[in-house]
Amino acid sequence: MPEAVESVFASVVSRNPGEPEFHQAVREVLESIGPALARHPEYARARIIERICEPERQVIFRVPWEDDHGRVRVNRGFRVEFNSALGPFKGGLRFHPSVYLGIVKFLGFEQIFKNALTGLPIGGGKGGADFDPKGRSDREVMRFCQSFMTELYRHIGEQTDVPAGDIGVGSREIGYLFGQYKRITNRYESGVLTGKGLSYGGAQVRTEATGYGAVFFAEEMLAQTGDSLDGKRVVVSGSGNVATYAIEKVHQLGGTVVACSDSDGYVLDEKGIDLELLRELKEQRRVRLDDYVRHVPHAVAVAGRTVWEVPCDLALPCATQNEIGGAEAAALVAGGCVAVVEGANMPTTPEAVRILGRAGVRFAPGKAANAGGVAVSALEMQQNASRDSWTFAQSEQRLRETMRDIHARCWATAEEYGLPGDYVAGANINGFRRVAEAMLAHGLV
Repeated sequence: MPEAVESVFASVVSRNPGEPEFHQAVREVLESIGPALARHPEYARARIIERICEPERQVIFRVPWEDDHGRVRVNRGFRVEFNSALGPFKGGLRFHPSVYLGIVKFLGFEQIFKNALTGLPIGGGKGGADFDPKGRSDREVMRFCQSFMTELYRHIGEQTDVPAGDIGVGSREIGYLFGQYKRITNRYESGVLTGKGLSYGGAQVRTEATGYGAVFFAEEMLAQTGDSLDGKRVVVSGSGNVATYAIEKVHQLGGTVVACSDSDGYVLDEKGIDLELLRELKEQRRVRLDDYVRHVPHAVAVAGRTVWEVPCDLALPCATQNEIGGAEAAALVAGGCVAVVEGANMPTTPEAVRILGRAGVRFAPGKAANAGGVAVSALEMQQNASRDSWTFAQSEQRLRETMRDIHARCWATAEEYGLPGDYVAGANINGFRRVAEAMLAHGLV
């Protein structure tokens, strides 16, 4: 990291203490953009880095709600509106006990560059609450969402900030949030939230978009060297929405996902994960993944271990941040992995990225590879604005084209700056440069 940039990073750490995930996300970007700063000294003169590392607005608020036993509960809500140089703030809401300001800022910072890479007119933001919807009744979730939106509504809008879903926030939660927004404002602004149900303005392929998009990006990576997914042995972490649709698309494109995981361990099915059974277990019955082997006798459930020890050609981390550390990366290398494509946000630690790079394993960062979700969210905004609705085929084709374009931008930018094949540098420089140019055009704001 250049000395001038190192001082900026030191300032970020001192101004944002106790937020390691945010520090990690900022360092990862700053370590990559040196070539762009050398070519564009005007960025330094305008203090673009300092400005881009400081959110435009941070909102923290109390969320009181009542459970089914009449007990009052209190959670904390967040919305970090990070950068609107390219358009209204855009990014999901995460409901999970681990949520705190540092997590929201890390996700929002990543979102700036992810959204820029799509080429669409959307800025970066993120939000959420330390509320856990697991084990809560529909009515409890509804009451929490209504309380959450009672504060959030004043900070969002179709032209200001457009939240979506993330971990713990699916179509149920978006429906409750939208209903409360409509009730408070007396306006039917369908474009104020994305990830809505198809019956009230949602977009086809939005549910599948992040998982599908990661696989489309992997397909483009392999095609760059004359390869394809056909016949590839794949492992996927997680068993939620992103993982499920990544598995589906891998199978459709000729690969075989032999293992997936949850927080208790992983299941190995050498014949290929039975996707219908997986969905039944996780989406309908909501049980642990080890129940899979009761229905598939030849499968093996491995408790307390990571899926990365399973030999594979392609790895798709689709669970959560920092799930692949140095030991896991070494295991992937030993198992013959040729590419790692991030379906989650920052699931690979810096040490792991270095190990993969030294071994020649191609690596696609989440801000590029998992941008399919936000891309289709922006397309949902487009459909809402025009009072239109696209077919599944139309939407999937647009998603595929977007992921192809993102891959091309990353590849071309890395080559332009003398770093061929470096998807991290390509993604960070391309996204940073696009946002920086917009910020210069807007002046000192």
